[in-house]
Amino acid sequence: MIVHVNGERRDVGDGTTVAALVASARPERTGRGVAVAVDAEVVPRGRWEKHELHDGARVEILTAVQGG
Repeated sequence: MIVHVNGERRDVGDGTTVAALVASARPERTGRGVAVAVDAEVVPRGRWEKHELHDGARVEILTAVQGG
């Protein structure tokens, strides 16, 4: 199925979860400071493992950055 991750089309398998998508899209950013929204709704980190994506989902993976 096709999902859109940060504006880019991506082909993922049926049953792909938010957790699996984050791990494949940003393996270095699976820890703290990462937020995910699916179709403009934030998915709490505690639900990433169970939240399955649907065909056409629009996913935004956001990373907090510190700096001066």
